[in-house]
Amino acid sequence: MAEEKERATPKSRIESLSDLIFGLALSIGALTLIGQPPSDFPQLVLDLLYFAFSFLILISVWYSYTRTMSQLHVETPMMVNLNILLLFLVSVEPFLFNQLHSIFEENVSVLYALDLGGLFIIQALLANSILTDKSTVRSEKILQSYTIRRNTLLLGAALFLISALPFFWSWVITINTLTINLRIILWLIPLFIPTIRRIWERTSTNRHITDKTSKFLIR
Repeated sequence: MAEEKERATPKSRIESLSDLIFGLALSIGALTLIGQPPSDFPQLVLDLLYFAFSFLILISVWYSYTRTMSQLHVETPMMVNLNILLLFLVSVEPFLFNQLHSIFEENVSVLYALDLGGLFIIQALLANSILTDKSTVRSEKILQSYTIRRNTLLLGAALFLISALPFFWSWVITINTLTINLRIILWLIPLFIPTIRRIWERTSTNRHITDKTSKFLIR
């Protein structure tokens, strides 16, 4: 069916620009590893873990963004503005992330949390545009998938925005000699959102099949 296709039209100019911005953001993150050589092996491992976190966040945002944009074929002023804001937040993510080791680490972490929260909110709004778009006929399966996508993105946005509250920095968890701020732990949870979404979609699909079977048997 035509409405089941993920890519029905060529990429728009805003999508092509977004691929460039995401690529640059990932490249800048990798260049910081070269510009700041670690002093010892534990520091090397820690730097790689930091980079892996930023990398996974940007990749998950890019993947979700491209999947959503493949279903949006009309560039309204609101959509263009949302895309521009999203690309700005993506652009500043490597800068803010690299500043987390500064003397104003707590303040920078608040800005970083707000930046990622904004990224997830914009993605949720774009996903919601698919649900409210009446110009294209889409299957029930796609609409259900993007409803779950929107809701999980809002969950991720809520976690990042809530983590910006001051007490999430002062509360810490100590594991042996390692002390971790609760704010950072909250940042890790959204990394599992794609897995949560897949489980949610699978459960919803199975429930839908079961309901259909039950109705058929009753008849």
